[in-house]
Amino acid sequence: MNKPIRRVSIFCLVLVLALMVRVNWVQGVQAEAWASNTHNDRNKYDRYAYPRGNIIVAGGQPITKSDFVNGYRYKYKRSWVDGPLWAPVTGYSSQAFGTSQLESLSDGILSGSDSRLFFRNTLDMMTGKEKQGGDVVTTLNAKAQKAAYDALGAKKGAAVAIDPRTGAILALVSTPSYDPGRFAGTGGEDEKAWKELNADPNKPMLNRALRETYPPGSTFKLVTAAAAFENGRYQNIEDVTDTPDHYVLPNTNVELKNASADEPCAKATVKTAMDFSCNTVFGKIGAELGGEKMRTQAERFGFNNPGINVPIRASESYFPPKSSADGTAMDSIGQHDTRATPLQMAMVAAAIANDGRLMAPYLVDEERASNLTTISKHSERQLSQAVSPATAQKLQQLMESVVQNGTGKKAQIDGLKVGGKTGTAQHGENNAGLPFAWFMSYAKAPDGRQVAVAVVVEDGSTEREQISGGGLAAPIAKAVMKAALDR
Repeated sequence: MNKPIRRVSIFCLVLVLALMVRVNWVQGVQAEAWASNTHNDRNKYDRYAYPRGNIIVAGGQPITKSDFVNGYRYKYKRSWVDGPLWAPVTGYSSQAFGTSQLESLSDGILSGSDSRLFFRNTLDMMTGKEKQGGDVVTTLNAKAQKAAYDALGAKKGAAVAIDPRTGAILALVSTPSYDPGRFAGTGGEDEKAWKELNADPNKPMLNRALRETYPPGSTFKLVTAAAAFENGRYQNIEDVTDTPDHYVLPNTNVELKNASADEPCAKATVKTAMDFSCNTVFGKIGAELGGEKMRTQAERFGFNNPGINVPIRASESYFPPKSSADGTAMDSIGQHDTRATPLQMAMVAAAIANDGRLMAPYLVDEERASNLTTISKHSERQLSQAVSPATAQKLQQLMESVVQNGTGKKAQIDGLKVGGKTGTAQHGENNAGLPFAWFMSYAKAPDGRQVAVAVVVEDGSTEREQISGGGLAAPIAKAVMKAALDR
């Protein structure tokens, strides 16, 4: 072999070796990075190459499906059973726009790509069985979900129902809602639906139950009452408060007014003050306890906690760590800077109903393979001891009196023990916006079953004087409680 040919041969051998090294580097070391690259469209195609697992409600009813379409790139497309009813929980799974909510957070199980399904997938491949995603079993009660959705109707708002004993979320509704099936594919109609939904000023794709915070209004007075009992300010619900006829906010000339001038709030008992939702009583209690004690009590109920995931992440409910004395008075009646999600206020009601024990809320009870083998099972856990059992029982007495004697009479249910608290929350610059109507409550059945509910209505009426928690939100909560405890 002459010298030029030898040099060419050596050069070609080096090129072959370099190619082999590069191939092994890409397929071995960089394989995972390339596979998970957001620009790798094969991930999207593979997700819909076989039936996706289902999201299932308590009792075994699937609320999702995988439709065989045998398209050029996608063999299957996601669809939903009554999509608008379940969308705040399931989210969407779109070939063009990705995934959200449980469809995103549980994508590994649903798509069959979770590492815990490796053995199952390998066995299916060896036997020639088509690969299939696993299922996600939720805690949702279909009756309670439907009751909340129907009761909210065309109103803009949200409702959350929780089992106080476990933290299981029984209903989670946000209206207006949307149908995820409208943009599950990649066609022109899907893109048009996506743009319309995102441009809608009513924000149908916003999960108001978890991701929107509102001033909680008078529903927060239960937290203030809890702080008063826990700090020894009052001992019993019949204790008389030292509330004057006209209460002026500390260090100001601003008088804090009640909803009506003829309400019996001057020197009212704690019970009477809760029945009539006296701003003066609870604003004064909050100001006298101080911001630090009020913040501590609010945080025991879950406020200022950014880590509440169900597993969908909930927005942080907020009680200000530092306010002036007049600000604390307003914070203590659920106005000023206090803000809460409907989930948070359902947690407050649940903790009170559960003798002060606040259980961590959760939506997913079980993940399982396509052959129904359990992959994971939720373990209940206590988030905090929000109040002592003795204080919780006093708060229960207050809430039950509100339903029997006060502003929450429209929540009464024959055969069930019901407690509740109404709220009408002002908002906007100089309170110019129409008030939000709130109702938070619990119901207990004779056999020990319980449910806690929070409802907020953003636009129950165009007339300010027609908006009230007792008139608009209480009937919705009643429908949800009744359905949740219906045998």
